[in-house]
Amino acid sequence: MFVLEFKVKAKKTQYQAIDEAIRTTQFIRNKCLRYWMDNQGVNKYALNKLCKQLAEEFSWAKELNSMARQSAAERAWSAISRFYDNCKKGIKGKKGYPQFQKNNRSVEYKTCGWKLDLNTRKHITFTDKKGIGRVKLVGTIDLHFYHPDEIKRVRLVRRADGYYCQFLINKEVKEQLEPTKKTIGLDVGLESFYTDSNGHKEPNPRFFREGEQKLKHLQRRLSKKQKGSSNRKKARQKLGKAHLRISRQRKEHTSATRWVVKSQGSQTSFRAIPDENSPWSPSELYLLIGEAHLPSPIIPVCGMTSLPLSKRWLREDKAG
Repeated sequence: MFVLEFKVKAKKTQYQAIDEAIRTTQFIRNKCLRYWMDNQGVNKYALNKLCKQLAEEFSWAKELNSMARQSAAERAWSAISRFYDNCKKGIKGKKGYPQFQKNNRSVEYKTCGWKLDLNTRKHITFTDKKGIGRVKLVGTIDLHFYHPDEIKRVRLVRRADGYYCQFLINKEVKEQLEPTKKTIGLDVGLESFYTDSNGHKEPNPRFFREGEQKLKHLQRRLSKKQKGSSNRKKARQKLGKAHLRISRQRKEHTSATRWVVKSQGSQTSFRAIPDENSPWSPSELYLLIGEAHLPSPIIPVCGMTSLPLSKRWLREDKAG
């Protein structure tokens, strides 16, 4: 599976409808989490039944597509199941107790609630009662190469620079690489991005340090604005775009570096910061970094940034 992403171009009323759908998703997710906290023996099927009750109780929740409501419940169960897994593994420190969301940024549809324009493949219509309607997809990717049945999920994402539409494609990508019968080991560190077994050290770019002065300047301007004013919203948007730029630089560098290593045709052995005698497993690495109180630019690079978008999406949506 892999993910294709497009920029969404729509009217102001349609953007407002997308925001309303995102708020509804957050409401259902938090309601499911509260239901799990207040009752014993709650499983993912009970949360799906709760979605139907919420739709009957709140008319504006019923306007959202039924599978989109189930996706919101799956998000809650994903956080719950991750907490259970951490408890079973006996991870040291905090176990990741599920928290309520207060700033959700996406709404997800499964196989219904949307219809792709089969003629142009550059427009998509959302058919639920939220009023999103037909929006334009801006991007260079051609969806004619993929059958509509291969699209398993559609997600609308709100970012600092606009709205995006993501398609989860259920199709295997086979890359033909000639094996070189060589094996290399990669050791991820802090001074260098990685060091292979041949002694090559990939320099670690300091994207955060390069943009830190600009972030401080924008943060000071934001702090001086009056809360609730339009100028504060503009300053907040500029600050969000600056953070988004740094995040994209990190992801692009990680993706390009991964492809260079993969294109060499060598069998790769990956080792994170702990050595082979360390009691920490790779799954506990992210928690270890968080407890080490390392500088803020290091944690995102060592965490989810190195995972492809499709794997991160599936990890978020894993239920049980």
